[in-house]
Amino acid sequence: MSETRSDGELLRAAADGDRRAFEELYRRFAPWLTARLRGRCADAGVVDDVVQETFLAIWRGKARYREEGDVAGWLWRIGSRRLVDALRGDGARGRLRQTLARLRHRHEVSAEERVLAGVEHGDLAGALIRLSPELRAVLQATVIDGLTTREAAVVLGIPPGTVKTRAMRARKQLREALA
Repeated sequence: MSETRSDGELLRAAADGDRRAFEELYRRFAPWLTARLRGRCADAGVVDDVVQETFLAIWRGKARYREEGDVAGWLWRIGSRRLVDALRGDGARGRLRQTLARLRHRHEVSAEERVLAGVEHGDLAGALIRLSPELRAVLQATVIDGLTTREAAVVLGIPPGTVKTRAMRARKQLREALA
């Protein structure tokens, strides 16, 4: 009967090129990491890509465990950072936009273009122009692009609380300008 190796032992062996250790490490942690990341991102494709990239980083030696903390926490840090990078890079959303753009006929006007054309000459257009660039960027991200507060925070490089505050200020200024 073979001994069960600790997580740290598996990591060290996998880093040294032991394929069986790597496979065991993957079996132990991939389902757990996938479940945790799906709590942060609804796109299963993005999550699966991030899990694969996390374990590839270990296999290729790009991520080294320094014997600090538990292995699960270390894997979570790698996976969550890679998820942020994927979202920041507009991974899944970008792929969706590209797919929709290929399906859309060139002569058709998009919903956004119709709305913006209707607003272009109205009071709303002037009110939007008078907003500061920071407030307009938050509206662009949350209203037009449809990002969540967290996603907008990643894209804009600001804390989620700042996104909420700027969105509130932008709505207030727009209400006052249109009243």
